[in-house]
Amino acid sequence: MAWKLYYYDEVVQDIREARKWYREQQKGLDNRFAEDVKTSINRLQKNPLNYEIKYRNVRIVYCEVFPYAVHFYINEPDKQLVIIAILHQHRDPEYPKKR
Repeated sequence: MAWKLYYYDEVVQDIREARKWYREQQKGLDNRFAEDVKTSINRLQKNPLNYEIKYRNVRIVYCEVFPYAVHFYINEPDKQLVIIAILHQHRDPEYPKKR
């Protein structure tokens, strides 16, 4: 059974804000950012247990190109991956804990 992917509503806003910022910096950079995030999510879907717990029960997978991290937790009995935030690595580390 494959891992099902879920995400908090705030994750959509995280991505929108980052894409807007990158679009303002350089044409097409927002699309490269989105692709990097997508690649990171695909990596975590393949092997979510490869990522260690960083706080509470939340794990982090880092994007390869952009300085962003996907914060997620695993609901193992139901084979669910729940993304709680996609944030710049220099953002206040307490921010995703509030979600």
